[in-house]
Amino acid sequence: MPSPLALSPYAVLGVAAHATHSELRRAYRRKLRETHPDTGGDAVQFHRVQRAWEQVGTPEARAAYDSGADRSATPERTWAPRAPSPRADSSRPQARMHGHPGGWYRERYLDLLQEWVGRGASIPNPYDAALIRSAPREVRHLLACAIAEEETAVVLAGLGIGFSVWHDVLAGPVVGADAGKIDHIVLGPTGLWGLLSEDWGGPVSTRRGDVIGPALRRDERPMHELAGRARRFEREAKVRFSALAVVVPDDTSPEGVIELGTIRRARTLLVQRPRLADLVRTRPSGLAFGGTDLFEVRTRIQGAAHFV
Repeated sequence: MPSPLALSPYAVLGVAAHATHSELRRAYRRKLRETHPDTGGDAVQFHRVQRAWEQVGTPEARAAYDSGADRSATPERTWAPRAPSPRADSSRPQARMHGHPGGWYRERYLDLLQEWVGRGASIPNPYDAALIRSAPREVRHLLACAIAEEETAVVLAGLGIGFSVWHDVLAGPVVGADAGKIDHIVLGPTGLWGLLSEDWGGPVSTRRGDVIGPALRRDERPMHELAGRARRFEREAKVRFSALAVVVPDDTSPEGVIELGTIRRARTLLVQRPRLADLVRTRPSGLAFGGTDLFEVRTRIQGAAHFV
């Protein structure tokens, strides 16, 4: 299932949603030529053009997409909530999990969706694809963030029994606000990790130790915001983070893992979600824990962790 912030196939092809089939076909052929890797185009954009054509290239597929029933999507994937558990066929002992990943964002999404539709108006299915695609970006971004947290939680659950994970943890005295929470805190032999899961619906890159991209606000500094939250939690719990990472979908970052530098001796990184588990299992620069130290840090976190 694509991100709630993903461009519509009409936008990818550069036509209006009411374009005729002939206009769609001409736009598709033009975009194929423009994006083909053999002629200097971008492979990611080329794939998106092909995907867009699969969604609206035939009258049947287009009708299904416009109604919200995208036949080219994987049937079992939806934007509705799902449990943060690993694959059903996994026999590996799982990390200890605390909290509710994505819960705060889903509550905000449902509240803002109701405001947009109208107070008192019935919403039979708040995860209907056609409804979500028509909603304002602010509403869709809340849902995208919830899904990002849930998908990161699935990855973290598979780290193994030596790791503990806390989701949606208040960073300090700021209560009930996004500025006051850390999406995921991970503790294991490699150290203490603070993670921000995000989906801005477009490509991201790095500059001056932080994450940038066309979909981010000009004043938005995700890594420095995460570092500020981590610092507040460090004071509250009397612990120190080994590493801080912004986690993004795999098709939005140019590399799997990008080193951003350090903030208060914590290693900072931009990470594609599929690379996260291997990264967290390896030893980061900075602190690492074992034995009594690991137990003591876990006890401090457990005592200080309050959930949004």
